[in-house]
Amino acid sequence: MASIFSSILSMFSGGAKPTTSASGVVSDPQLYGDCTIYAEPQKEGSQYRLAGRIEKVVGEDVLVRNFIRADMFSSSDDAIECTVRKAQQIIDQNGPSLFADGAKTRQV
Repeated sequence: MASIFSSILSMFSGGAKPTTSASGVVSDPQLYGDCTIYAEPQKEGSQYRLAGRIEKVVGEDVLVRNFIRADMFSSSDDAIECTVRKAQQIIDQNGPSLFADGAKTRQV
């Protein structure tokens, strides 16, 4: 019971726990142009689904674009590598329009 209250209290006091991807796979962020790519493959059974996010700092705001694709991989390393390539492709194809709407977060 006490842990429930301490969890609720920590949410309001800024003591939130660091987050990892749903699969627990952690990878280093990759810089690409003025964006930062985070590969966050999602574990599904014995495979990993391509997923990640692209962040860009605009003024004092961090704009986030999340993406999930149908591609599946047998290893987390392959999923991370392909996620970074897919994010670079998304950035190249969309150019400045990727963050032009100013939305703090959305799916791409």
